[in-house]
Amino acid sequence: MSRARDVVEVVAKALADKPDAVRVTEREARGQTFVELAMAPGDLGRVIGRQGRTANAVRTLVTLAAELDGTKATVDFRDDD
Repeated sequence: MSRARDVVEVVAKALADKPDAVRVTEREARGQTFVELAMAPGDLGRVIGRQGRTANAVRTLVTLAAELDGTKATVDFRDDD
């Protein structure tokens, strides 16, 4: 488990109304880590924020956390239907 994944999980659970519905998965491809965040549809808007500001902040934190691990990482936001 990487620092990037931990950052996404902590922030998402803190912002979610239903923290038990938060699922964070991680996969690696071509030297880059992809962190995927899935949560309840109503909670996804809280994590994305107005005009995507919160999502951009999460992406920035993930980039910095990945650099500490010596890798690159990106975040994908998904809502569960």
